[in-house]
Amino acid sequence: MEDVVKFVFGVSGNVIALFLFLSPVPTFWRIIRRKSTEDFSGVPYSMTLLNCLLSAWYGLPFVSPNNMLVSTINGAGAAIEAVYVVIFLAFASSQRTRLRMLGLASAVSAAFAAVALASMLALHGQGRKLMCGLAATVCSICMYASPLSIMRLVVKTKSVEYMPFLLSLAVFLCGTSWFVYGLLGRDPFVAIPNGCGSFLGAVQLVLYAIYRDSNSGGKQQAGDDVEMASDAKSSKKVADDVGGKEDRLV
Repeated sequence: MEDVVKFVFGVSGNVIALFLFLSPVPTFWRIIRRKSTEDFSGVPYSMTLLNCLLSAWYGLPFVSPNNMLVSTINGAGAAIEAVYVVIFLAFASSQRTRLRMLGLASAVSAAFAAVALASMLALHGQGRKLMCGLAATVCSICMYASPLSIMRLVVKTKSVEYMPFLLSLAVFLCGTSWFVYGLLGRDPFVAIPNGCGSFLGAVQLVLYAIYRDSNSGGKQQAGDDVEMASDAKSSKKVADDVGGKEDRLV
């Protein structure tokens, strides 16, 4: 019975996480139409790509048995994020932006390759699982923490204009699903980061409940990408960079 419940939560986590991975599609459709990345930041997508690669690797049977649902969704997420990175490189607004993004993508590839090779060539059994699990956990926690800038903006402006409710709810449900999955599987490397994600998602929902009636910033942009506002420098840039990735995250 416990295995059935774990499977159900894993499948629900896959579905919700897929929605989060696809939530930036309107942003990238805009980039393609305008043939420019404008003021958008590509950093969240490169970092999410690394998170997905590490988590997908951790879920493979020869690293962590009985975690294939972790690998399936993160494998899909890695493919989706790779497409985002390629689009960003193709339509970078300047040569400097393109070179910076290319350097970051190269660093992501090198970091994943280092973890994968070290785990395969130097480690076995629990040592391999421990190393890969720690790497995936640290990266996942960083991804779940990325909306902190948006939450700070909500408190400062007393407006939820740039924190779409459906995406906040999806982050909470995704984190909760994988947290329960990790608990049932007695896997701290799945439970801990997603427990943090569930908590941060709950905080977003609380903030939404507090400030939704005082929203003075205009219509809520529900289709934007929550994680694009990781380094908001002005209200205009935040309005462009806000979005959903949060992606994310298993």
